[in-house]
Amino acid sequence: MAVHPTVIPGLLIVDLPVHRDNRGWFKENWQRAKMTALGLPDFGPVQQNISFNGDVGTTRGIHAEPWDKFVSVATGRIFGAWVDLREGPAFGSSVTLEMGPDQAVFVPRGVGNAYQTLEHDTAYAYLVNAHWRPDAEYQFVNLADETVAIEWPIALESAELSDKDRAHPRLASVRPVSAARPVVIGGNGQLGRALRRLIPDATFLTRAELDVSDASALESLDLSGCSAIINAAAYTNVDGAETTAGRATAWQVNATAVGALAGLAARLGVPFVTVSSDYVFDGTVESHAEDEAYSPLGVYGQSKAAGELAARAAPRHYIVRTSWVVGDGPNFVRTMASLAAKGVDPQVICDQQGRLTFADDLARGILHLLSSEAPSGVYNLSSSGPVMSWFDVARAVFELTGHDPERVVATTAEAYASGRGAVTTAPRPRHSAFDLGRLEATGFVPRDTVVALREYLAG
Repeated sequence: MAVHPTVIPGLLIVDLPVHRDNRGWFKENWQRAKMTALGLPDFGPVQQNISFNGDVGTTRGIHAEPWDKFVSVATGRIFGAWVDLREGPAFGSSVTLEMGPDQAVFVPRGVGNAYQTLEHDTAYAYLVNAHWRPDAEYQFVNLADETVAIEWPIALESAELSDKDRAHPRLASVRPVSAARPVVIGGNGQLGRALRRLIPDATFLTRAELDVSDASALESLDLSGCSAIINAAAYTNVDGAETTAGRATAWQVNATAVGALAGLAARLGVPFVTVSSDYVFDGTVESHAEDEAYSPLGVYGQSKAAGELAARAAPRHYIVRTSWVVGDGPNFVRTMASLAAKGVDPQVICDQQGRLTFADDLARGILHLLSSEAPSGVYNLSSSGPVMSWFDVARAVFELTGHDPERVVATTAEAYASGRGAVTTAPRPRHSAFDLGRLEATGFVPRDTVVALREYLAG
């Protein structure tokens, strides 16, 4: 068994060993473990179709469908032709191959597929990774297109074609199939906005468009044709999660919805990314590794830990664990800068340690994991550099904005909580810093905390 690339990106020719004896022959037409080890995508087929053709010269295509296909011959022989109808520099390029039972072809979404039978009673089989549906959008190109110039063994004038196939447009009139793009859930949060700047052509679903706390909305969600699902939605009201209403919402958004999205990614055969938190730990360890046992102190952390477990339902998953996020929107750094400008001298907690995570770095790190096809699993992602307390961060903000850092007054987490009176205060980890070695081993090194903070305030 062997897999060969072609001039069409993603179109792969597979050599299949055929074992013959006096009874006939046997072959492994689809063998997931062997084929993926050789470089074939683990595309997750869900439907198999067989097209039987009685006569020589039966010709079908050229059809580009919104799913991947794995085509092969059960009996007989064909002349196969494939044309790239996807947007990009390979648009219009073609590959042809005469094939029998000893070969197969993996056809990625958006590549037009056609064949002509060379023997009587030819059976053409194909696996697809999405169920056929009547509203699916196809693209077509004429079998006789002069630009593609496929040299059919049997002249099309003598071949058996459908009227539809004869009437398909020439290549010049074909609208290229748009590239599969990521879908970002929670497209208007700090991470969502950072991702918009990096991948503006992606699909972004805001809370108004998809409320992940609505189970029925998740059940009816159709993301067919996407290249990845990035879950940037979260319930982040740590104190609110300790209330009766907040507890239910935190679990629905941070755990149940994550499981639903991971299941959808699994069915679509695309990577799934979800963002988790340092709150899955109790903070007794000074630097958290990815394989540390869960030990959440409160409801928020419990719901995020459950979400991490639920995310594993997607075969290719990235659980990106982060802390102290700073981006485009309300956050601690903006609050401190505003208080400094207003002449307010804040009391800030000095006994909780960690690192800031800038949303731009978080977005870049997520896209790096996807583009580099890093191994599935959990990755810690925060800024690098020194571990700081909230008090240290506040002093740095005052200093970098031209104010006296001595105006920031240190307080403890216990004193801060007692000063809030009747307001519910959730327990928080004392230590939130991450070991970043696993992420850095993939080739991504986050910016230093102080450097990133200076750039953020200057912007």
